[in-house]
Amino acid sequence: MIKIRLGSYKTWIVLLLLTAAALLTHGYHPYAEDSEIYLPGVEKILNPLLFPIGQEFFRSHASMTLFPNLVAFSLRVTHLPFEVGLFAWHVASIFLLLLGCWQFSGLLFESARARWGSVCLIAALLTTPVAGTALYIMDQYLNPRNLAAFAAVFAVVRILERKYLRALIWIAFAACVHPLMWVFPFSFGALWLVIEQIEHRTGWRIEGVSALGCFIFMSIPLASSASPAYHESARMHAYFYIQDWQWYEWLGIFAPLALLWWFARLARARSKILLAHACLAFALYGVIYFLVALAVDLPASFESLARIQPLRSLHLLYMFLFVCVGGFLGEYVLKDRAWRWLALFVPLGIGMFLAQRSLFPASAHIECPGRAPKNPWAQAFVWIHENTPVDAVFAIDPDYMRWPGEDAIGFRCLAKRSRLADMVKDGGAVSMFPPLADEWLEQVRAQNPWRNLQAADFARLREKYGVTWVVVQQLGVDGLTCPYQNPAVRVCRLN
Repeated sequence: MIKIRLGSYKTWIVLLLLTAAALLTHGYHPYAEDSEIYLPGVEKILNPLLFPIGQEFFRSHASMTLFPNLVAFSLRVTHLPFEVGLFAWHVASIFLLLLGCWQFSGLLFESARARWGSVCLIAALLTTPVAGTALYIMDQYLNPRNLAAFAAVFAVVRILERKYLRALIWIAFAACVHPLMWVFPFSFGALWLVIEQIEHRTGWRIEGVSALGCFIFMSIPLASSASPAYHESARMHAYFYIQDWQWYEWLGIFAPLALLWWFARLARARSKILLAHACLAFALYGVIYFLVALAVDLPASFESLARIQPLRSLHLLYMFLFVCVGGFLGEYVLKDRAWRWLALFVPLGIGMFLAQRSLFPASAHIECPGRAPKNPWAQAFVWIHENTPVDAVFAIDPDYMRWPGEDAIGFRCLAKRSRLADMVKDGGAVSMFPPLADEWLEQVRAQNPWRNLQAADFARLREKYGVTWVVVQQLGVDGLTCPYQNPAVRVCRLN
């Protein structure tokens, strides 16, 4: 077995430089997308007075992970400002993922250029979509999946080294920060052990493999029968259902499996036995999870089971695939020719950079801690945080995160104020936690059609839900006092 050592300070320097390059390529948006689900849990721990209503839409996730406790504890211990602490965690997550991939590649390839080919490819492709799962390899903001990603890589490395106790420690860490993503390195480890036992003919029985499969699926909370409100939320998330995927997303399932089978043949021809075995094991792992996805996604009676999202297993498979692709490119194509490395990674990096700019066109590419936001929606949310009472309750367009120029910035996590339920992120929470569905749907319907609401409608929201402030785009609504406005929105107090 190859010994993995960080024998030179140069290795650390290059990994740090690649971390910086990855950050510059993919950007950083601390309050975007799923930050609206995960950050309020951290903020609530740091200031218990926040979010007097609507906690259920983020506590549902926070109650199943130690992520908010871990981040809040680190901020209290280090006394770092909130945004600085988030940025430090995000940068550390990128570095640790690259370090894990460097170790991973070192197990599979002998040459240094192969190992750096793997790490460079991962760094360049961090925000590559993983088929139709709505996942990236790593998001542009801190969240539990980023922590679970590097933990999964370290766990698989330890499994291939047969250091199973250390692997379990990494899997346990992943389970503490994310209630689902730990299942995938754990199940790969179980599959690897089964394959090894079969190869050594030590007589593992099929009953043992079946029991292991039962344990894996029993470890995931299942839903009860779906209510109409839950059905409405779930169908908004097409990535739950494999039958709703586009043809190119299906290609994202089968093309990696074909590549892994081909890599296994190449590796065996070059006497890279561990690499060949790992490729075949990951190909089998992908097939198994695809069959599981068909079983829970296609029957209509199993709709509520689709939230298990078995094809999120592709996240770990894609990381392994990119390690293999980068290793083969580095060893057999790029070699020691600097111009070849530049010819591959410079255009690739530029392409990924432009893709990210198209996703967040109205925001700074890297939203540095302490810097005033460029986005007008974010500017309004910051004003709200600084100028409204901590117990204020807001209403905002339930579909606000999909508005052009809003850049998927979360109101709750940036403004640090309560709001009524929205369609996008609270709808996502409902899709995972069906008991929230009826309350969610009632609040969303009470705010629609948002752009036609008038003063009487806002008075109704105040009477029923205690709304004291609104964020509106429409002009000419009588009875509203609006102490803040910018070209995108107005922030108004309900009289």
